[in-house]
Amino acid sequence: MPQAKAPFAIVRVYEDRGHSPNEYKILADRLWPRGIRKDTIEMDEWPKILAPSSDLRKWYSHDISKYNEFAQLYRKELELPVVKEKIMELIEISKTKRIILLTATKDVAHSAANVLMDYLCELLNLQ
Repeated sequence: MPQAKAPFAIVRVYEDRGHSPNEYKILADRLWPRGIRKDTIEMDEWPKILAPSSDLRKWYSHDISKYNEFAQLYRKELELPVVKEKIMELIEISKTKRIILLTATKDVAHSAANVLMDYLCELLNLQ
């Protein structure tokens, strides 16, 4: 089941049901999902720059005890000028389409996609 807040939602790529014209789908992971062919995911974009850095991703390694620190460090990466530029593009798109963050992670609540969705919502004062 997708997690959603206003114009944003998180959907696991393995549960994705296709593309709607009022959606803008991005793959929010830095790595391609295991077991999925590249021609099978219907998405608009794969902006790897929005995903946590490789070093941060490896350090976190989905260890839930590190989640709060991971979220803080990832938010710092989202503030970098080149990343913030892409964030602002998504904010603009969200005015006319629902942004779907696709992810392969099993634990969406403790994922980078969840941090990204919360961050986008905060920028739009949706919290």
